Amino acid sequence: MKFPVLRVARPSNNLTALLPFYRDGLGFQLIGQFENHAGFDGLVLGHPQAPYHLEFTHEPGKPAGGAPSPEHLLVFYLPAEAAWQATVQRLRAAGFAPTAAHNPYWDQQGLTFQDPDGYGIVLQRAAWER
Repeated sequence: MKFPVLRVARPSNNLTALLPFYRDGLGFQLIGQFENHAGFDGLVLGHPQAPYHLEFTHEPGKPAGGAPSPEHLLVFYLPAEAAWQATVQRLRAAGFAPTAAHNPYWDQQGLTFQDPDGYGIVLQRAAWER
């Protein structure tokens, strides 16, 4: 059975600031970009083998706001220590520092970073267990 591809889409106030966070820090690839597409500019980032990607849009003249709460998170499970460490180092090298998670659960096995729009990104050093 084939599963659908997941696209997480959200607005942003600053696409230029988001690109280094997701591309340089998290290691995503820029797989699409558009300007003035029905009044929206946007970035699409993903990984070639992943069944998901992220789309960030900006509607000029319309403020997008930021994260509605500190619990609006994207959580990436990275069970391999080397992959987790490499991702943390890339984020730090790109100028982003970890922050304390609002929910202390995420600090037990991971680190939380805030993207330029204020959304939390958790790097969980664990495997996803059902």
